[in-house]
Amino acid sequence: MADRERAAASPAQMFAGVATAVISDNLDRLPGALGLRPFHNGGIMAGPAFTIRTAAGDNQVIHRALDAFSPGEVLVIDGGGDTTRALVGEIIAEIARSRGAAGIVIDGAIRDTAVLARSEFPVFARATIHRGPYKNGPGQMGKPVSIGGMVVQPGDIVVGDEDGVVAFSPDVADDLIRAIRAQEAKEEAILLSVRDGSYKGAYAK
Repeated sequence: MADRERAAASPAQMFAGVATAVISDNLDRLPGALGLRPFHNGGIMAGPAFTIRTAAGDNQVIHRALDAFSPGEVLVIDGGGDTTRALVGEIIAEIARSRGAAGIVIDGAIRDTAVLARSEFPVFARATIHRGPYKNGPGQMGKPVSIGGMVVQPGDIVVGDEDGVVAFSPDVADDLIRAIRAQEAKEEAILLSVRDGSYKGAYAK
């Protein structure tokens, strides 16, 4: 993305396609959701967080959130890390996709894994299980949540790829993307030197 295009882009657009590993490197390697992995077919995710907190094994508030989020947002669901019941399956994922969600991140479990694995719609979760959820509540939207030990504020930029999920405040987006582009250029130069045989020393950040 050219500098002029980047200046006009939203914070989420700036990070579309940026590797989570490089983002993490430039956030002092501190934030990141532990224990979550992608269950979809390779789609890259970037968008502002629409945060959801629910009781373990209950997805009532997730259904309500499907009518509340804005297109382009990532549904970030704090299920307390519970993996005894799936909070999301094929139907919820398809509703979220059709209404323009950028993806779903769940600190909890999913089901309909085979269907989700064929889709490029990003779904990240802790585990998969066939047992379905309750729909009794309680739950909250628009509050800070904890996802795999990573605190996510409403509106934080959430990026996910094959390596996992990372989130950060949009306030740091401009400085962060500059640092990332510098690291990417440095790493590309190192790879070129390896390929042409001129590489001389170890690289460590």
